[in-house]
Amino acid sequence: MSTRIRGVFDVEMIPQPADDAAAGRHIGRMRLDKRYHGELDAGGQGQMLAFRSGVAGSAGYVAMERVEGHLAGRSGSFVLQHSAIMDRGTPALVLRVVPDSGDDELSGLSGTMTIEIADGKHYYDFDYTLPTEP
Repeated sequence: MSTRIRGVFDVEMIPQPADDAAAGRHIGRMRLDKRYHGELDAGGQGQMLAFRSGVAGSAGYVAMERVEGHLAGRSGSFVLQHSAIMDRGTPALVLRVVPDSGDDELSGLSGTMTIEIADGKHYYDFDYTLPTEP
């Protein structure tokens, strides 16, 4: 059975130099530094690659983020894979827990996350399942 939680998170996106293959091709790289609050009480660190086209509202990004902390009273870490497209202002975002990336008391974790930005705040909705026993 899946559990759904909602909370807020803070994020800092730190620009990084593009590698030689991406230099001059409008592909940017960012370091992600996040802090999740609520039932997911954790820090997240990751890397993002992003592209913005010359057409207003069209862009895309991918990222890998390692999340470490506490979820539902259990401690451990897991990895989220981000995949996002903005098609002339219409967003599509998928964040999934990478299979078998959970460790310690979060072993066996699976799930998906959505992100909402409203009134200058970042919110997450996390639908997840965990084995009964840690």
